[in-house]
Amino acid sequence: MADSEAITSLSLLRLKERGEKIACVTAYDASFTRLLEDAGTEIVLVGDSLGMVVQGQDSTLPVTMEQMIYHASCVGRAGRRALRVVDMPFMSYSSTAQALDNAARLMREGAAHMVKLEGGRELEATVRALTERGIPVCAHLGLLPQSVNQLGGYRVQAREAQAAKALLDDARLLEQAGASLLVLECIPAELARQVTESLHIPTIGIGAGPHCDGQVLVLYDLLGITPGKRPKFSRNFLADAPDIPGALKAFVTAVKSGSFPATEHSFS
Repeated sequence: MADSEAITSLSLLRLKERGEKIACVTAYDASFTRLLEDAGTEIVLVGDSLGMVVQGQDSTLPVTMEQMIYHASCVGRAGRRALRVVDMPFMSYSSTAQALDNAARLMREGAAHMVKLEGGRELEATVRALTERGIPVCAHLGLLPQSVNQLGGYRVQAREAQAAKALLDDARLLEQAGASLLVLECIPAELARQVTESLHIPTIGIGAGPHCDGQVLVLYDLLGITPGKRPKFSRNFLADAPDIPGALKAFVTAVKSGSFPATEHSFS
């Protein structure tokens, strides 16, 4: 597709069908959004990860709807080409009615093209209700940062056979409910391959190995400036680049070529 052509859900489906990898990075402001689009990123994710990398919180849980709308609108004002996916924050979709109201706000006030929800089969009715009303949905399975207290920390998920089958079943249910995209976080690479091959919609991995249709990293991890220990599944692309635009282009190139993620960024 032409560099100036706006990315849509249909564009991503075509990339999957052609076997072309999809590049996705988080963004929280206008300046980085422009740089990410210039680098060729197909998806800009306005992630509730901003709670940790921007606000200095211990988790994503304190992030509010108003904060997500604010950052999404900053990204939206700069965006010209990339598909904008915006996280629905913790407890903003605990009922279908609440999800509809808050997703509409993200679309209307935050310029979202698609909203992202964390969870499996318990969200089937919500995903169906959103998509039936014209709100595109990105699902999210595996490690769910909004459920970190219930999961007992940031750990690889679905390593046992029963949990792996449940995740695969959930992925199929969410696709049938109308999800246009699926993020897979911190699961074994082989399971991610099975999920990707089982679905018609694209999968975007983070710590899910090389077989997903695309890859996403938190912007600050990609640039090596996240405080504390860098996640195993990330890579500091700024280390070998002359500047930030060069690092962003290096990430997109590595995803497209299949050189990232490598074995050391994956789980078994």
